[in-house]
Amino acid sequence: MEEQIKNQLLFERNGNGKHPQPLLPIINTPLPIPDPTDEWDLRQLLALIRRRALVLGSVAIALSASVGFWTFTRQPKYEGGFQLLVEPVTAESQLEGLTQIPGVSTQMQKEGLDYDTQIQVLRSPELMAPIIKEIATRYPDVNYTSLLADLSINRFQETKILDIRYQDSDPQKIQYILQQLTAGFLKYSLQERQTNLRQGIQFVDEQMPQLQERVNTLQKQLQQFRQEYNFIDPEVKAEQLSQQVSTIKLQRLETQKALAETRALYTALQGKAGAQLAETVILNPNLQDQSEASQALNASSVYQNLVTQLREIDSQIAAESTRFQEDSPILLTLRQKRENLLPVLRQEAQRVLSNTLVEVSNQISGLEVRAAKIAQAEDNLNQQIQQLPTLARQYTDLQRELKVATESLNRFLEKRESLQIETAQKEIPWQTIAAPQLTQEEPISPNIKRNLILGTIAGLLAGMGAALLAERLDNVFHSPDDLKEIIKLPLLGTIPFRKSIPPATPAAEIEVVKKSEGIQLLLDSFSNSQGESYFPFLEAFRSLHTNINFLGSDTPIHSLVISSASHADGKSTTAVHLAQAAAAMGQRVLLVDADLRLPQVHNKLNLPNEAGLSNVITTSLPVDDAIQRSPLWENLYVLTSGPIPPDPVKLLSSKKMQQIMAQLRQSFDLVIYDTPPMLGLADSSLLAPYTAGIVLVVRMGKTDRSLLAQALDRLKMSPATILGTVCNGVKNYDFAPYNYYYYKPQV
Repeated sequence: MEEQIKNQLLFERNGNGKHPQPLLPIINTPLPIPDPTDEWDLRQLLALIRRRALVLGSVAIALSASVGFWTFTRQPKYEGGFQLLVEPVTAESQLEGLTQIPGVSTQMQKEGLDYDTQIQVLRSPELMAPIIKEIATRYPDVNYTSLLADLSINRFQETKILDIRYQDSDPQKIQYILQQLTAGFLKYSLQERQTNLRQGIQFVDEQMPQLQERVNTLQKQLQQFRQEYNFIDPEVKAEQLSQQVSTIKLQRLETQKALAETRALYTALQGKAGAQLAETVILNPNLQDQSEASQALNASSVYQNLVTQLREIDSQIAAESTRFQEDSPILLTLRQKRENLLPVLRQEAQRVLSNTLVEVSNQISGLEVRAAKIAQAEDNLNQQIQQLPTLARQYTDLQRELKVATESLNRFLEKRESLQIETAQKEIPWQTIAAPQLTQEEPISPNIKRNLILGTIAGLLAGMGAALLAERLDNVFHSPDDLKEIIKLPLLGTIPFRKSIPPATPAAEIEVVKKSEGIQLLLDSFSNSQGESYFPFLEAFRSLHTNINFLGSDTPIHSLVISSASHADGKSTTAVHLAQAAAAMGQRVLLVDADLRLPQVHNKLNLPNEAGLSNVITTSLPVDDAIQRSPLWENLYVLTSGPIPPDPVKLLSSKKMQQIMAQLRQSFDLVIYDTPPMLGLADSSLLAPYTAGIVLVVRMGKTDRSLLAQALDRLKMSPATILGTVCNGVKNYDFAPYNYYYYKPQV
């Protein structure tokens, strides 16, 4: 029996029970956390504005009103100004040619030294004191702090012009203060210029001896460097060292070759090879050998005389051998003379070879001394080559320092002459190129038009920011697209929002109304008190049923679980109307109220609940006796929950419950289980693995995203299949297509 139940749980069967159907694959899709940086399209933005219109409008109106109130309550201010054409006046600027940094333009040095410093000087208390004293005779309330608060001095773009501006609520006061500032600045420029020229000449005279001494010192250092290292130019020195290295290498190779040859000869003469060579030459005096030993023997006159005598005796023996027999006295005498001559010849050869060995040894000693001297010379050259980069750098540094010092000295000489000529010429102070006057007749502050526009824009932006913040803090779903984008699960159906759901109406009654009094009667019959049409609501569940069938197009779905993440998401309503839609489409449907904690199916269908699922599990009541037929729908059957048990989990996880589920699948085309919410309860997870899967109901504007994420995480740990989601309570549902097809009058 248990084996049979397992097989039934592993395979769904169609109505005839002939073709086994494997369960759908488990969909374990994590719920992603929305990223605040995600881009929003225009449709999402419009939906957000519609939802958060109150927040957006409140913040925008409040901020715009605050900006407007601040603008209209401010005292108007006017502005006036004048411009001065200035010349460099500080001592540093007069000596700019002396302090110029190589590679940096004079204009850049002026920007860093002249104008910023000069502006601070013009704003200083010492310079402003006489000007403020003159202004105070007419306007006693003006002091240093109040004057600088409304005074601005800036350089005009990249020119030599200073732009001075002053703001106040009294135009006459502005005009007077600007006149005093103009007179004070021009007086300062004339006095300062004379002082700076004299200071410039004095500075040059003070620096000249030091520069001259610096140039002389560097010239002496460069001269000593050349004398010490015989160093004129780095390139010439490098070429000389390269040629010397090549010559030394060639000499070293030749010496090594000669030394190797001489050592080989010495070894040959000193060993057995030398003795054998001497014996060979003695035994064969006529042998022509080009070796060093043969050449030494040939050079000895005594040895050659003995060889000549030996050859003469050999000739006589040869001649007499033709005339006499071998034992003749003459031949014996000649052979005896030859035998006596050979030891003498051998002794002479040994003496000559010994002398040759001594000479070869002396040659080796000489070659070794020469090789050592060449190696020492090569080491010296290598040291010079290694030292060359350092010497070249020192030489270059000395030359560069000497060049810089010489150029500085020349600039000081030229500048001294220039300052002397400039002192003798007519002095030109600063010039006013724009007289003191108001910049415009209208006040510059507040700018009512600009402030109102900016306030409106800032209000809209702040309102939008507040709306976005409220949207991010709101952790519920608002639209089907929002649900699909975040949880990445199939959206099986979209149920429109209704303020009240009317009692179930059988399909037969709808057909009667259709055939009775026409369009107006049909609209009146299927609309609630708020004027909401009931047809889109019904059609949404028909679409849901169709989409569920599409999931099992190859292997039909015969059972499923309806649940939700939390309470009041509309799971029971969805289960009831889905069962009605399936029954209306001709299927034999059983709706099982498996919510043994807070059952709702019997209330929605107006059915008694004295005996139900809990009785079937705990008693011997046959399941067929507990099933009730809906009085409104021909093919709809209901198994209510029955009395609430003390431990629902124990009943739903029992083997008897599994047997009941297998039996129901065999008896009905579609079995729908309405189960409790998943959060904190295991009921749905216990039943879902023994069906084709689970459908999660998500209510717009209520279901918390984090709670749905927890529910999906629970399903990951179970073998249950997630068929998809149902988006319940969708507001602003467009049912124009339904009205067109259902209510279009017949022509």
